[in-house]
Amino acid sequence: MDLSSLVTPVTRQTLSGDVYKQLSELLMGGRVMPGEQLSLRTIAQSLGVSVMPVREAVNRLLSEKALELMPNRVLRVPTMTVSQFREITDIRVNLEGLATARAAELVDENGLREIEAAHDRFLRESLLKKPNEANLIALNKELHFAIYRQARMPMLLEMIEALWLRIGPILNYDLRSGSARVTEHVSADHHDRIFSALRNKDAAGASKALAGDLRGAADFIVTAGVLVADADSPSAVPTARPIPAPQPAKPARRAHGLPVR
Repeated sequence: MDLSSLVTPVTRQTLSGDVYKQLSELLMGGRVMPGEQLSLRTIAQSLGVSVMPVREAVNRLLSEKALELMPNRVLRVPTMTVSQFREITDIRVNLEGLATARAAELVDENGLREIEAAHDRFLRESLLKKPNEANLIALNKELHFAIYRQARMPMLLEMIEALWLRIGPILNYDLRSGSARVTEHVSADHHDRIFSALRNKDAAGASKALAGDLRGAADFIVTAGVLVADADSPSAVPTARPIPAPQPAKPARRAHGLPVR
């Protein structure tokens, strides 16, 4: 993967925070795949920064289980078991359903216009003969968070973002080009029902439509066979270990602690 085509070189002084934000966007937007390997040096070169702020941002993502460090020191996007995926889906239905219901109660005309514009962009892309997979995934995220922001619950929004850090790469499989959910406009139909309920101030209807969207996507992903069988889950392997800093006494040691790929 050519990271330089997906990120913007960092120039501001809050380097670690900027690196974290861009990596988070890649994960939440489904721009990287489960099992995909990354390296600190590649990320640093793509962003135009030193390895230090990248290590700090990556350690934060490791603690949030959005990335994992394998026993061979390889940094990668985590895979997910069926039971983990179902658990996250149940949590998402509750948290994102709450945000959607609250949005239906509080959304004003400006908010409705923002949501409708995001919905229209997703719909236009999905109606193309060959929709762009990356655009669909990004536009889906844009629409969902346009809705959730209208709930005006910042702590709830942070919780939802934390879940999307872990679920984002998996959503590649829901909106990939050629899937029935894309060609039959299933997601767009769910979005249309959500927007109609929001416009009518129907909190229960909006939450129900959102649940249908999330569970429909989850069912497709489970049946697609792209998740790890629970019996094969490497649950005993710790995944949140921080990347060690360079050791001054051993100058021959690689500063980033990871193989360059």
